[in-house]
Amino acid sequence: MEENINEIDKKLLKEVSNLENFSKGAYNIRKNGEGIQRKVTENVNIITKTDKSGIDIHVKENTKFEFIHIPVILTQSGLNDLVYNDFYIGKNANVIIVAGCGIHNDHHKDSRHDGIHRFFLEEGAKVKYIEKHYGEGNGEGKRILNPVTQVYLKAGSSMEMESSQIKGVDSTIRNTKGELEDNTNFVISEKIMTHGKQFAKTIFDVKLNGENASTHVISRSVAVDDSEQLFISKIYGNNKCFAHSECDAIIKDHAKVTATPEITANDVEANLVHEAAIGKIAGEQLIKLMTLGLSEKQAEEEIINGFLR
Repeated sequence: MEENINEIDKKLLKEVSNLENFSKGAYNIRKNGEGIQRKVTENVNIITKTDKSGIDIHVKENTKFEFIHIPVILTQSGLNDLVYNDFYIGKNANVIIVAGCGIHNDHHKDSRHDGIHRFFLEEGAKVKYIEKHYGEGNGEGKRILNPVTQVYLKAGSSMEMESSQIKGVDSTIRNTKGELEDNTNFVISEKIMTHGKQFAKTIFDVKLNGENASTHVISRSVAVDDSEQLFISKIYGNNKCFAHSECDAIIKDHAKVTATPEITANDVEANLVHEAAIGKIAGEQLIKLMTLGLSEKQAEEEIINGFLR
C-alpha cells in the first residue's frame, strides 16, 4: 500500500476486502469521500463520473474470472459520504466484484456512507458480488451505512450477491432491487449481526419479468441486547418463473426481529415460496456443546458464529 494508507485504513480494508487479491485485478479505493488509489486492466476500465460523485466500471465482453475491488473507508467523524457506482458487464463476461465499507469513528459526530450501486448485465454475463460492512471506534458518534443495490439482468445472465454486516454498524437501511429478463437467476445471501441499540432494516424488491427467471433470497440474522431488525421481502412473478425467499433469525435478551414477506403472482405459472423462522437458541444445542466443556457463553457464541457462517 502507498503512503496515503495508514494502519487504521489497512485494518478497515482488511475487514471489508481481501487485500491479498488487490494485485489480481482492477481496484478503486475511496477514503473520506475521495478516490485515493486506482488500477485498471486490459479488460476492466474504471472512470470517474463527471456529473456526480462516483465511478463507472466497464467490463469487456468475454472477460473471465477477474477480480474488481471497490472498497470505501471513512475515518473522518461527521462526514456524510454519498457515492454512485455503475457497473456495465459485457456479454458472456464472468467476474468477481468485492465491495463494502468500513467506518472508524472515535468522536461525537455521526459518520455516514450511502452507496448506490447499479449493475447492468448483458446477455450471458455472470457476476459474483461480495459486500461487507464494518464499524469500529470508541466515540459516541454513530456509524451509519445505507447501501442501495439495483440489478438489471438481460437474458441468460446471472448474479450472486453475498452481503454481510460484520459488526459495529449502529444503523443501516439495506435496499436491494432486481429486474430479471428471460432465463436469468439472481441469488441473494444476507447475514446481519446487531447488538446494543443498533437498528437494521432490509428491503428486497425483485421483479421476475422474463420467462424462466428465478431468484433465491436467503437472510440469516442474529439480534441481541436491545437491537432491532426489520426484514421486508417483495417478489413479483410476472411470467413463468420461480422464487424462494427464506428468513431465519436468532434473538436474545430484549432484541426484536420482524419479517414481512410479500409474494405476488401475476402469472398462473409463477411459483413463489416464502419461509420465515424467528426464535431463541435451542436449549439442546447449548447442552450438547456444554457437555464438550464449553461455558454457556462460549456455546452461544459457537452457535451464533455457525449460524452466520
